[in-house]
Amino acid sequence: MATFEPGHLHIERHALNEHDFSYNLCIDYEVTTDPKEGKGMLFTVHGSIFNKELKESFFLPKDLAYNFASNITKIAEKYGIPKAMSSIGSMHKHYDAMFEDVRAQLNMKSGDPVNPEHLE
Repeated sequence: MATFEPGHLHIERHALNEHDFSYNLCIDYEVTTDPKEGKGMLFTVHGSIFNKELKESFFLPKDLAYNFASNITKIAEKYGIPKAMSSIGSMHKHYDAMFEDVRAQLNMKSGDPVNPEHLE
């Protein structure tokens, strides 16, 4: 199950048997400014995976904010979600809505430049 509203994505999955896994995650995000990187998006992932609580935040500068799913996937894997099941991109409708909201909040357009230093 997943629900989306601007600035917030909630993803929940219940284990189907003892060999399965469950999680209840909220992803909150807001535009902020980092002293070194400038305008960007602060993401906070909180909730539980396998009933283990988690709360992690990360900042992405404007030119990399579209890549938030990669960071969220790494956090999910760190807390034990199998790699094959960890991508939030698998929930296309909600992922697409979040992606478009991030772009809108940061006023991102196709063709905007990327800072080469961010690609290292």
